[in-house]
Amino acid sequence: MKERRWGRILLVTSFAAREPMPHLTFSNGLRAGLLGLTKTVSNEIAGFGVTINCLLPGYTDTERLRELKIPADKITAQIPAGRLGRPEEFGALAAFLASEPAAYITGQAVACDGGALRSI
Repeated sequence: MKERRWGRILLVTSFAAREPMPHLTFSNGLRAGLLGLTKTVSNEIAGFGVTINCLLPGYTDTERLRELKIPADKITAQIPAGRLGRPEEFGALAAFLASEPAAYITGQAVACDGGALRSI
């Protein structure tokens, strides 16, 4: 990427990287570590035209979420948008950050969570 002077790196973690979830000590620590890694690496590679960003999906309507058998209304009550995210919405964010028009966006943690994060 450095030689070509163009590249995109996307790390996927969770909105819990910003607001840790109870009882997930190790996972919360690892997620937050990805945010630090993203910011550090972004400073090292931005001058080469390479970006790195961290994606923070919220509750998304996936097979895995359905396997957990958590009532949907219990989850959506926590989301200002009032619904689960759709995989294609997350995909659209990832596609944009991997595109040329996103060349000036680097070192960021971008949530796709229907407003569930309480902090900015």
